[in-house]
Amino acid sequence: MTPGTNLSTDTGFTYLALGDSYTIGESVPESDRFPVQTVKLLRDNGIAIKDCIIIARTGWTTDELSAGIQEAGVTGTFDVVTLLIGVNDQYRGRAVEFYKPAFTLLLERAIAFAGGHSDRVVVLSIPDWSAVPFAEGQDRQEISARIEEYNKANRKIAKKMKVHYLDITPSTLDAANDPSLVASDGLHYSGKEMAVWSKKLADILHNILQ
Repeated sequence: MTPGTNLSTDTGFTYLALGDSYTIGESVPESDRFPVQTVKLLRDNGIAIKDCIIIARTGWTTDELSAGIQEAGVTGTFDVVTLLIGVNDQYRGRAVEFYKPAFTLLLERAIAFAGGHSDRVVVLSIPDWSAVPFAEGQDRQEISARIEEYNKANRKIAKKMKVHYLDITPSTLDAANDPSLVASDGLHYSGKEMAVWSKKLADILHNILQ
């Protein structure tokens, strides 16, 4: 899907999802993407909501997502906005001190997309990819420690800016013992794992939108 493309003309609430490979659902069908699963769950629970607009691409860092938002040319405001970003900053070895201001700027943009309503924005924590097959031969403990450092930073910023925070990281560690939670590429997560995130996210969005 082209970043910024709206797949539906149905009436209802609007949802903007900002992120990277985890948001676009690398290596899984479109229907398994966590924002898409979340919309389905909301509809199943009586919430009228349009198909989400996704601005995300595999490999994007914080600054690349910022540029991608600009390039997508999305305007106006949305009823709910989610933000999940940072794993590629970590993967490229960037210091968390670089991540903090870049993430803060993105969260400010997310709040602006939500019409200035911070209580309509949800930050999702960064999955811990140390448990997936791709991490074989690498220092898994170091990866996990770095992800935790990044998540401590985004959690603190989210709290300061009074947005919702959804910690999806613990369930991603289950991939170490359950191959069905990992996508075919051995790096990203399957629709089954993203269903776990979607259920938790749908609960938060349901409370916001009802």
